[in-house]
Amino acid sequence: MSKRAYIGIKFYEDSRNRDEILALSDWLNRVGYSAICIARDIEQWGTIRLTPQELMQISFAEIDKSDLVVMEMSVKGVGLGIEAGYAYAKGKPVIVLIREGRELSETMAGIATKIITYQHESHLPLALPTGQKG
Repeated sequence: MSKRAYIGIKFYEDSRNRDEILALSDWLNRVGYSAICIARDIEQWGTIRLTPQELMQISFAEIDKSDLVVMEMSVKGVGLGIEAGYAYAKGKPVIVLIREGRELSETMAGIATKIITYQHESHLPLALPTGQKG
């Protein structure tokens, strides 16, 4: 059974980052993780509408069931910070992805197990370091 990774990424009602979500899921599959993404798997690209309370409750439950949390932080969002903080508090490894040239908050950098800077999803590493911070 493969390990499970939660993808945290900025939500857009028009699903403009759908290709990015699919590429991140494919990448995680290649490195041995099945991926869960709320926008894709629970909200089904916006066809299911959740209240903010439902969204956070489901997100926390999915993080609890995951071995790893991958936060795509190229576009900031309050919800992303909440998800990352929750994962950190639960002792989950938090891998932060950020595109070159984007700024990462000191707080997010402080809780990241690993920060991966990239240009395109095709440039992401072929293995995920999840052990130590750095």
